[in-house]
Amino acid sequence: MQGQIRKLNKEEFPASLFEIPQPPKELYLEGVLPDEEFIFLTVVGSRKFSTYGKEACEKIIAGLRGEKVVIVSGLALGIDSIAHKAALQAGITTIGVPGSGLDRKVLHPHSNKDLADEIVRSGGALLSELPPLMPAGTHTFPARNRIMAGMSRAILVIEAQNKSGTLITARLATEYNKDLFAVPGSIFSLNSNGTNRLIKQGATPISSSDDLLEALSLARKDGQQELDLTTLSENEIKVMKLLSVEAMTRDDLIRESEIKTSEINVVLSMMEIKGLIKELGGKIQREL
Repeated sequence: MQGQIRKLNKEEFPASLFEIPQPPKELYLEGVLPDEEFIFLTVVGSRKFSTYGKEACEKIIAGLRGEKVVIVSGLALGIDSIAHKAALQAGITTIGVPGSGLDRKVLHPHSNKDLADEIVRSGGALLSELPPLMPAGTHTFPARNRIMAGMSRAILVIEAQNKSGTLITARLATEYNKDLFAVPGSIFSLNSNGTNRLIKQGATPISSSDDLLEALSLARKDGQQELDLTTLSENEIKVMKLLSVEAMTRDDLIRESEIKTSEINVVLSMMEIKGLIKELGGKIQREL
């Protein structure tokens, strides 16, 4: 059920929005804006996401549980929705910035109205510079991207093709002197062309929540993250048990695990993204 939408006074705007070239003249809010002592992190990515992108997004955000971080995204289909849901699952405050007004009659996309309700109900917020009953248009999405980039300390890109709206947000991050992070992906995936190019141009590569915490200058609390075997596949458990004794070369791991070579490379890549393992000096070792 929709909550109360109110127009913010200028002194209630996130202070960082006054530092961008075209600050919003009006802002409408449903819910509660977190204190600015929290680190606002914008997470964006492809609407046509891959399994890799979904799992990377969920795993990285889950690893932020308990940290003073707020996840900002655009409430769009794809990685945006996954980011909001992952934040809710981890008990992290999240803010949706749709490319429309906030009234459920026009909220874009309409299929995410239940997600919007859940964000507000969980203590997060919906934010828009558009009047509550104004529908989305082609021009409203690039405009809202500047708000997401402007209000956040950093932007994390998870999957983006070379020509996409996601890269508009990345470009604005650079223009606004924000930290820009990107999750590296396969050279064979169109969805990773944009992120890999961002890294080549200087974006910080993020392969785990630890990478992200380090990039945000947040130290991991001792004992904060524990290994939950119920979240791992059978092959992942097999690898973790083998590595609990000592670090191993990839060839030794393939031989000892008896996992097919065609399968284990995928397994190891996903485990590294999840922050379970790391390859150093030609050997693979456990991170958890």
